[in-house]
Amino acid sequence: MQNIAEHMEVIGADGVHVGTVDKIEGNRIKLTKKDSGEGSHKGHHHFIDKDLVAEVEGNKVRLSAKADVAVTMEEEK
Repeated sequence: MQNIAEHMEVIGADGVHVGTVDKIEGNRIKLTKKDSGEGSHKGHHHFIDKDLVAEVEGNKVRLSAKADVAVTMEEEK
């Protein structure tokens, strides 16, 4: 988690964009609101648990789950 920084791109194991890092809060990555989706999700921050992080490569955080699965594991606040 110490290698993860603000504005890094978060991608699923399948290479699909999941979001952009806003900041780290505890054991979770907080994503920016601009990547929050549509409908009832629009305008909310989403979070990715640190346990889903497979590796940090360059300016990208790669998850161990595919993007569509990682999105369903996000939490809103």
